[in-house]
Amino acid sequence: MNAVKLRKLKGIRVIGYTATTLGMFLNNIFFSVFIFQFYVYTINLDSIFVSIGVSINAFVAAIVSIISGVVADNKKPNKLGKRRVLMLYGMPIWFLATILIWNPPWYCPPDNQLFLPTALFFWTITMIRALSGSFILTVHTSMLPEQSQTHQNREKIASWNTFFSITASVFSLMLPLLVQSLLEDPQNVKWWQPSGKIVLLYVPLIGFLFASLGILTMLFTFFSVDESFHARATKSHEKRSIKKSFKQMLKPARNKEFKKFLIVRFLHSSAGKILGIVIIPFLTYTLKFKETEFLLYVLVSITSKYCLLYLWKKILNRKGLISSYFISVEITLGATFLIIFFLFEDLAFWLKIFIFVVSIGTILGNMYAFGLFTTPITGALIHDEAEKTMLIKMDISLDSSISQISGSYFGLQGFIEAVGIAFASLLIGFILTGENQKNASLITLCLLSMSLFYIISLFFLKKIKINNRTPLSSK
Repeated sequence: MNAVKLRKLKGIRVIGYTATTLGMFLNNIFFSVFIFQFYVYTINLDSIFVSIGVSINAFVAAIVSIISGVVADNKKPNKLGKRRVLMLYGMPIWFLATILIWNPPWYCPPDNQLFLPTALFFWTITMIRALSGSFILTVHTSMLPEQSQTHQNREKIASWNTFFSITASVFSLMLPLLVQSLLEDPQNVKWWQPSGKIVLLYVPLIGFLFASLGILTMLFTFFSVDESFHARATKSHEKRSIKKSFKQMLKPARNKEFKKFLIVRFLHSSAGKILGIVIIPFLTYTLKFKETEFLLYVLVSITSKYCLLYLWKKILNRKGLISSYFISVEITLGATFLIIFFLFEDLAFWLKIFIFVVSIGTILGNMYAFGLFTTPITGALIHDEAEKTMLIKMDISLDSSISQISGSYFGLQGFIEAVGIAFASLLIGFILTGENQKNASLITLCLLSMSLFYIISLFFLKKIKINNRTPLSSK
């Protein structure tokens, strides 16, 4: 075993690699938060059909995450590299689908929320968008263990990823809520109503703007990432059979620590999706916001996310990954319990606003800070597995060992997170169908249900053990 200099991303390359997070999150959060509001409350499609579409999005993303991870691991490097070139394949399809999803050619008639042409269009474009987007995202995330090989550098990249995801969430929420603030009657926004026509004017424009920015960030990543080390490290390329490829997909599932982590990610992605779907109906029908009051959510979102990002970066340096993550989830759980007060309709408005700022602000801030912990944890588990492989196969290098499993790990993680999103989407879709769309108590109970997911996740999170040290050697 000979000591080697481990790779790190530095300077503009850190920003370049993480830029895709900004572009993808900008569109994914906009989709996650506003697609339910847009299709149910404006296009007039029933919430069950919308939840089926969102679930299709999640299930397709789940399957593609695993397959694309293995494809990226098995791809033979060429002069353009190994993984980054795969991002180019999905970009044109993703761009077109991301624009079309906000421009349905048919609206549901006022007396028919189960209008099939609209539903079929939504399901089809959602599936295409999920297929291409998940492929790009999995390929992008699977680069991390190869590009960044020290624990400290992975934390730095996670910090930038979290910063960009927060920035993306701010803009992806701010622009739609600015549109909401323009509406004279935010509780009645069907496509044939005056407020609905305003939504139909501005939302597709926002969708086009976000999709264009997404493509630019992906290109920035492509030109920032250096994969020339593959040419030096790879002497021969092993072509795997389909049978071996499926075995490779299942390999991360045999890692005991990673299985615990996957359960945590399933639960947290479910809770996050519930918040994403319900938050705008919650503002509209529970808090009864109007006009500029919607912008209070933007202010709370900006303040809480950036402040808690700074706070958790400080705590992370002192407490370590798992401990910091655990404390963050505990605080999020406590804030979620405060939502129960919104079930009391006679609660003073000022008190509702105070509880809203404290509870939703804390949940949002901590939820986005989770990214500080999750990416380094996955990276550390991949490194641990790669080093074990090196001890068994003495003729394999650290680079080769990581390259063979990175996509599988991130792919399986993406699969589990997508299943959590699909589960939450179906759950909320069936609860808020028909007249329940405007039921303030049910909307509040949906938000409160996040506490169950966080309680269970704490049990598994405290059992995860990772190796925090930086790997020091390679063959």
